[in-house]
Amino acid sequence: MSTTYVFPEERHNQLVAQVYQARGYEKDESEVAAYYAGLASKYGIKTHAALKALHLEHLFGTGCGLAKPGAKVEEIDTGYPAVAKLNANLKLGQPVARQAMRMAMDRADKYGIGMVVVDRPFHYLWGGGYVLEAAQKGYIAYTNCTATLAEVVPFGGKFPTIGTNPHTWGFPTQAFCGHVTLIDWATSAVAMGRVQQLKREGLPLPEGSAVDAGGSFTTDPDKVFGLMPFGGKLAGHKGYGLGLIDELYAAYTGGFLPTIRGHKDESGDGKNRASCYMFQAIKPEAMGAATFASRGEQDGNVRAVIADVLGHGNDKAILPGWFEHQAYLKSEELGGLLFTEAEIREFAEAFEEAGVSGFDPGSLKKV
Repeated sequence: MSTTYVFPEERHNQLVAQVYQARGYEKDESEVAAYYAGLASKYGIKTHAALKALHLEHLFGTGCGLAKPGAKVEEIDTGYPAVAKLNANLKLGQPVARQAMRMAMDRADKYGIGMVVVDRPFHYLWGGGYVLEAAQKGYIAYTNCTATLAEVVPFGGKFPTIGTNPHTWGFPTQAFCGHVTLIDWATSAVAMGRVQQLKREGLPLPEGSAVDAGGSFTTDPDKVFGLMPFGGKLAGHKGYGLGLIDELYAAYTGGFLPTIRGHKDESGDGKNRASCYMFQAIKPEAMGAATFASRGEQDGNVRAVIADVLGHGNDKAILPGWFEHQAYLKSEELGGLLFTEAEIREFAEAFEEAGVSGFDPGSLKKV
């Protein structure tokens, strides 16, 4: 039976922030990045937590010119009060995403709905963290983001030309089912972070989720050339369409060609190689104003709909976000973030490489 290590959240965040600082990032932006990495782990999201964040930054951040420590975010007047646009100027993604989600909520408070689009940021990792916080405050929240690289083969194609491009929604249903309804997925059959996780653990990919350089399906993480859209050979047009949505939102925002995104500007052409985000926040009462006499009536209707979905013998059915909530409860119960032995080894390597001291795997509780 595998061993699980309990890494105290505060200590995890301190050490991860120190790695970012060792790479030249300012203290405040490093701490925000580390916080959201820890939040991902707390909710059981292994594919977009600290190890993925540090790996992504190492490959595509300061070394590739797609992230600039201390960059300042510029707000651009859109002429529409409910909509904001930010030029992130290649700032680290997590603090930009937090700012954008908060700006969307501020606009929703005034107009019922708020939208913020972001051009030229670094990747924000787990989109669920931002919508989760908004939903916990009572908003219906949404975000999408173009992935750093084009790694997904379009339905019917053979060469990867779109990103794994996630969509994430959060609905404030905690009073009705005990947790936020959190709908969060990459639009590929598996996320690239999942490929990296399976490689770390020495495990194969699911059948039909990836292809090698020759276009043949592979389950070997080391041979992956492109990922399939979710839905696979029969219904991959659905995952492809959802991934394409992110690319089109990005195109309207300012994002450029997916196939050059994430690549270093070797030619000096100045073309945009960064990701784009979109954030949206909605006040639920703004949606129900013409139908319900009060917010209480609206809440009662949502409660009834959830009960109907989970009724009729669907005793074992769950709402999206349930697994994440269970992971959160387990982390709270055990007093820290939960990692495998392979993950702890990789943390030790990352800290040592950055010159960050004070990490003693032997001191961590094992369960």
